[in-house]
Amino acid sequence: MTSIGITEVWNGPGRRDGVLTTVEPHHNGWHPSPSRMAFEHWYFDAQLDSGHVVVGFLIKRRPEDLPWARPWVELIVYTPDGDRLQTSKRYSPAATSFSADRCDVRIGDNRAWSEVAADGLPRHHVRLAEDGLAFELTFENETPAWMPGKGETRFAGGESFGWVVGAPRARVHGTLEIDGRRSTVTGRGYADHNWGAGDMKRIIDRWHWGRLYTDDYSLLYAQVLTQPRQGSHAIAPLMLACRDDVVLSTGEAVLTEGPKRHDPIAGRDYPEWIELRVPDQLDLRLTVDAVIHAHDLLDDVPLVRSRALRPLLHRLIGHPAYFRFRSTFELTVHNAGAPYRESGTTLHELVALR
Repeated sequence: MTSIGITEVWNGPGRRDGVLTTVEPHHNGWHPSPSRMAFEHWYFDAQLDSGHVVVGFLIKRRPEDLPWARPWVELIVYTPDGDRLQTSKRYSPAATSFSADRCDVRIGDNRAWSEVAADGLPRHHVRLAEDGLAFELTFENETPAWMPGKGETRFAGGESFGWVVGAPRARVHGTLEIDGRRSTVTGRGYADHNWGAGDMKRIIDRWHWGRLYTDDYSLLYAQVLTQPRQGSHAIAPLMLACRDDVVLSTGEAVLTEGPKRHDPIAGRDYPEWIELRVPDQLDLRLTVDAVIHAHDLLDDVPLVRSRALRPLLHRLIGHPAYFRFRSTFELTVHNAGAPYRESGTTLHELVALR
């Protein structure tokens, strides 16, 4: 589908996939680009039975990095008592390698790689260790890898944004180490991969991203809103799987935000709830119970950390911020029989770039 110079490459009919693209190993590999504004990263997270949540990034370049930024890794651990442990480290390009054939990424001594398991589904391994945090985890897919349409949204001027989900739902096992204390862990995990080229801050206003799991269903979504000069266009990929079968792949989800609440750490408002609806398919409501991570993204830019400059900067470039929420979900799936309803808790994110 094309709108105001934006092309969403769905398989059809319309903004959905009547036939799914088969995700091949190279889709989850490095996407070489001659652009100085090319970006790419691989993401892993797991909710562990111990109560910890671990998050790991292997980053060639993030969209918000300077064009000449060095590759880096980031590790985050949310502890059962509510603490957040976080570290990152940049490396010389000479200390990195990226395979275009499959997911096989090395940044320093950190690595993520994939293989095809005996059941034909992907298996991912990630090994990250920096500053007293370390995890070595295996992600065994319970659902097939997925990507919306052919995986990319294309913008005018050759800019693009790609997304493939190597592990929409996976069993996780391995080890977690915090300050020298190592434990064996199990849980449920997720892994995806983004790439593209261009100045996403100029194109994107904000995005919501999240997923949830029940015994029978796995749902994941992204809702990306472009800036007004890009037509305030909503890019809305959503996947629903029933056990190991992807039953819905669509860009027709409609998101509604509830009343706003101010967060003093991020310095901006967030919605108390969001609703997602795919007509005649599903309804989802996420009610925010807690903000477990809020961050003013201007704090990441050394030259503008001065609070005295903030009012001017907010007028010039907006108020970029990041939120990670813990929310109660209410999911209704409309199928041929009676509607399926389920509730639970999950994590999801909001990133606002202006």
